[in-house]
Amino acid sequence: MTYEKLLFTVADGVATLSLNRPDKLNSFDRQLSDELIHALDHCATEPSIRAVLLTGEGRAFCAGQDLAEAIAPGTKIEDILTTQYNPIVRRIRALKKPVIAAVNGVAAGAGANIAYACDLTLAAEGANFIQSFINIGLIPDSGGTFTLPRLVGMQRAFGQMILAPKVSAKEAEAQGMIWKAVPDGELMSEATALAKKLAAMPTKAIALTKEALNRSQGSTLDAQLDVENELQTIAGRSHDYNEGVKAFLEKRKPVYKGE
Repeated sequence: MTYEKLLFTVADGVATLSLNRPDKLNSFDRQLSDELIHALDHCATEPSIRAVLLTGEGRAFCAGQDLAEAIAPGTKIEDILTTQYNPIVRRIRALKKPVIAAVNGVAAGAGANIAYACDLTLAAEGANFIQSFINIGLIPDSGGTFTLPRLVGMQRAFGQMILAPKVSAKEAEAQGMIWKAVPDGELMSEATALAKKLAAMPTKAIALTKEALNRSQGSTLDAQLDVENELQTIAGRSHDYNEGVKAFLEKRKPVYKGE
């Protein structure tokens, strides 16, 4: 598939997906959403891709929904969620590979919540996050009401959602909303280096860790201990586990295949 509103490149096991509507602050329309969903599906099935890096072109990461399209005749907001945002978030969380977000500018509305859905989120110090839904009479979507309170607690999540303050990258790091804030000029080099590092790691173990965390969200301790037993059994039968143990005993650097 040829993408028109998404830049897609692969190098060193890393697929870089860059939202490419800079004149619209990379806000989502149907085409961009469809292209991102297709690209995520490709990343899921392509063995040579072992990490995904999501970013935006220009001065924004993503300003959320393209409102001109949202209010077009015949458009229903529930259809936008069902066919665009919910599939994107579900694919990010289900992807058996690490997904890193590099937030290069404003991340508003669905753009912020998609960044929070990624496994590790880095942001340029000049970037900011905003739950902008309340400003147009909507509730947060794209998993925000699930993810944000788990990152910062109910009080901070409610305050962000109702008062809609701009949260700087440094504040987001301090509150645990993102992994790291980095100087503006170093964002992509640091995010790419992180993605390459993850791509060279034991991908199956990363995927199983991600699955364990996903399943822990609605789990009791006893149930989660069983989940760990189940997934550790799978990890213990992997090529990369055997390679890791061999490399440790032989005092050499392991060469993981992601299998």
